[in-house]
Amino acid sequence: MRTVIYPGSFDPVTNGHLDLVHRATHLFDRVIVGVARSENKHPLFSLEERVGLVRRSVRHLPTVTVEGFDCLLVDYLDQQGAVAIIRGLRAVSDFEFEFQLALMNRKLNARCETIYMTPKETYAFLSSSIVKEIARLHGDVSAFVPAHVKKALKNKLSGPSEGRTGKG
Repeated sequence: MRTVIYPGSFDPVTNGHLDLVHRATHLFDRVIVGVARSENKHPLFSLEERVGLVRRSVRHLPTVTVEGFDCLLVDYLDQQGAVAIIRGLRAVSDFEFEFQLALMNRKLNARCETIYMTPKETYAFLSSSIVKEIARLHGDVSAFVPAHVKKALKNKLSGPSEGRTGKG
């Protein structure tokens, strides 16, 4: 059974992420979406919330599982018996960072292979950061995230901890 890990913070999961997951199911027997704790990124959603949002988004895909992880990605790869990592490349600007990560992962674990996938043109511009900014400014994110993620963003950003500055 060929297993691949699709790691990320998924804060929140977008339709671009989900496109890669769906396409990976055609290439691998099992796809694990590994939701990284990523506390240094100061995520909007907790790890548990992000795992839940991704799980709900992929529940129709029987060969996909979603788990949170808080260790080196290369160690997680070994723990899961995965043969590779998939990463999305939206633009040339993504490549340098992703290339450095792939080389470091391979240095830490010679068995670690990274496969890059490009998004559909529809999602080439899409990122979680952009989605959060649109949602913070009360824009419509319907085209970028599943309906349950849109609702979670609205609930999260309309709460008392929103931290609005009154600007804008």
